Amino acid sequence: MPRRSVVVHGHFYQPPREDPWTGRVPRQASAAPFHDWNHRIHDECYRAVVAARVLDAEGRITEVVNTLEWISWDAGPTLLEWMAREAPRTYRRFLEADARSVRRTGHGNAIATPYHHVILPLASRRDKVTEVRWGIADFRRRFGREPEGMWLPEAAVDTETLDVLAREGITFTVLGPGQVERTPEGGLPGRIDLPGGRSIAVFVYDGPLSHDVAFGAVLRDSEAWLERMVAALEGRQVLSLATDGETFGHHHRWGEMALAGLLVRAAAREDLRFEGFGAALARTPPRETLRLVEPSSWSCVHGVDRWRTDCGCKIDPSRPTSQAWRAELRQVLEGLAEELHRRFEREGGEVFRDPWSARDAYGAVLGATPAVQAEALAAHRSATGEEADARALELLEME
Repeated sequence: MPRRSVVVHGHFYQPPREDPWTGRVPRQASAAPFHDWNHRIHDECYRAVVAARVLDAEGRITEVVNTLEWISWDAGPTLLEWMAREAPRTYRRFLEADARSVRRTGHGNAIATPYHHVILPLASRRDKVTEVRWGIADFRRRFGREPEGMWLPEAAVDTETLDVLAREGITFTVLGPGQVERTPEGGLPGRIDLPGGRSIAVFVYDGPLSHDVAFGAVLRDSEAWLERMVAALEGRQVLSLATDGETFGHHHRWGEMALAGLLVRAAAREDLRFEGFGAALARTPPRETLRLVEPSSWSCVHGVDRWRTDCGCKIDPSRPTSQAWRAELRQVLEGLAEELHRRFEREGGEVFRDPWSARDAYGAVLGATPAVQAEALAAHRSATGEEADARALELLEME
């Protein structure tokens, strides 16, 4: 039989928990016995997925697998920043997994993501552009290469978001089956046509199987998981799955071992090929044009309303609680952002030639020392001196 591609994608992300004054994560009692939830999830998942054990029938370790060498994945820049500081060994193994996939297939398994976990269809175009450029700059700095694809936070999408991605050189993204009017044949990627003659490839993940990995019992038996995948591949050239990366070990204890067991079992077959989306796209380019359902996301059946209205999405649907506060909170935050942007444009115009270009360039030196930041931004400056330098960095940090 011809070899068919299987792409399992893990989206790794934690919200930044650092205290803005100290830059450190405070102790969180609910994460006991760990200091905080970042450390707890690292122990349960991030450390585990790069050193996942495979056991024999007697419970003895037969292999230790860095699963990220064989699956597609993204990791939020703010999470990687924490990991580089607090868990450098794990961080290095994340980077090594991508480098090894590049050597094996010519395409890295890691894909980029916007710098912050922003619901992009609700952002202005200018903020979309900056988030995408900052995400690309962070990816380039860490992985030493240009990203081919980009994961969208909550897979939230509209045409303008895809247009921004395509303009910045991103060739593909990943969406759920409910986010396009129809899924392409054979599991192949589809193409979304964009303004100006541009287009972008879209992989549509298998909804039922992805759901059962994230919320069902699939991870209890790697052999049964493999059989389920083989059945799902009937009539397909590519099978795509997508789930939170924390599924493997945090949401499901020992989930990373199920993933490792799946990869080892699949490696013994001649009809399967586990790889990243970049490699799959090079082998099976889009044949069909798709139409978006927009705006949409993978976690709200009402589009993107869970981030702006009382749409009915909530943690416990059985409780008669109201989320009407969402609309007011979003209105207040958007008003605050608009006022800060006006101030940035006005005061930034006194120290930068083009404040918005300077803001985009700032993404390449986020987290660097003030001296490195000042040197990198020198070409964008219209005023110099200690006071102007300090104000320039204050304004960029505000943004």
